[in-house]
Amino acid sequence: MYPRIAGGLVAALSFFTLAAVHAAAPDGIRALTLDNGLRIIVWPDRDIPNVALYNYVRVGSRNEAPGITGLAHFFEHMMFNGTETRPPGEFDREMEARGGSNNASTSDDLTIYMDWFPSSALELVFDLEGDRLAHLAFDPKVIESERGVVYSERRLRVEDDNNGFLAEQVQSTAFAAHPYHFPTIGWPSDIEGWTLADLQAFFRTHYAPNNCTFVVVGDVDADQVFALARKYLAPIPRQAPPPAVRTVEPVQPGEKRVTVERRAQTPLLQLAYKAPKADDPRSAALNLLAVILAQGDASRLHRLLVEERKLAVNVDAYLQEGFDPGLFWLFVTLPAGGDPGEVERVIDAEFARLEADGVTEAELTRARNLLSAGYWGQLATINGKARLLGEYEVMHGDYRKLFELPAAIARVKPADIRAVATELLDARHRTVGVLVPAQSGEEG
Repeated sequence: MYPRIAGGLVAALSFFTLAAVHAAAPDGIRALTLDNGLRIIVWPDRDIPNVALYNYVRVGSRNEAPGITGLAHFFEHMMFNGTETRPPGEFDREMEARGGSNNASTSDDLTIYMDWFPSSALELVFDLEGDRLAHLAFDPKVIESERGVVYSERRLRVEDDNNGFLAEQVQSTAFAAHPYHFPTIGWPSDIEGWTLADLQAFFRTHYAPNNCTFVVVGDVDADQVFALARKYLAPIPRQAPPPAVRTVEPVQPGEKRVTVERRAQTPLLQLAYKAPKADDPRSAALNLLAVILAQGDASRLHRLLVEERKLAVNVDAYLQEGFDPGLFWLFVTLPAGGDPGEVERVIDAEFARLEADGVTEAELTRARNLLSAGYWGQLATINGKARLLGEYEVMHGDYRKLFELPAAIARVKPADIRAVATELLDARHRTVGVLVPAQSGEEG
């Protein structure tokens, strides 16, 4: 995701607390769907006189095709570069003049626009958001300028970053058919070749109101928000729904491997296992498994690889959750001179032990505590509330499912972790990426 927005861990809560939470949305959350299809969710929170507004646009690299990869990410930039009535930079200037700020991010599945501002600026922000959805400008000079910015970002995040470069190679290898094999930032020749017609067609298709979900949290009244939405967003015409992504990734028949030689100080190892989509009922167990394996100094692989065997300097795990089945990632950074093959053998042996013996109740309790701390920590802020409401409404189909998560985490047993590990950590359904430092003058 460009950039990634991460939630922090706050205070640890026991799973007994989780079990006591009812699976019901708090009073006061209201939702409305306008006649043009735009969905709005409002959660009043008057602790501070501020507001967080998120616009979840259902477009990412999964909605692209050869020749236009990277367009979803390109519009993350273009949406701040002027409309038919406001010049480039005016969006930021007007926001900042009223004490607000903004950001945006792009992933395989979504483009998300975020505004944070005093509640006194609520109408201005609706005006700004409606204007750029309805009247985005396509100035050729601005397009070329931003094309250069995006290409520079690709060099920074991928071509000059060994982890980013290897991850791009692994993901594009892991998916043979599904558009998840496209990099979010786009292939270089596509960035160079987008046409004005490509941009206009992509915007018209994917930035329609019926492809957007607004989430507003903070010092607001729902009726006030709905009135502003009707004023500034309802006049934008509905469009035909974007084409559905119909391709289903075929079952991977065996392990895939990618080896890259690059100028590097240390070797890298990445393991990407095929994993289910975001709204799969196994998601809670899979996220707990990621914590047990690689989150924090007490995690299994950190203790084994970093502390005990000194085979790695860092290890991390990440479940890629999307509209369609994705990947369960394991990232390992080795010390200079380290042997990726040895690290891989140690990981495989540990996974075999996990499948044979499962996890302890103490490991599972620690993982529950860490996940629940992140959950409650994010719900303690208006920004976290807005992000999670939108994520569950869009990725899981209903914002109310957000409030079922604590009970879902509490229900996971050691046997469930063992079952998902046995199913998920199958070498036949993984892609292995290895980056080895190139000999002088021999970079691949």
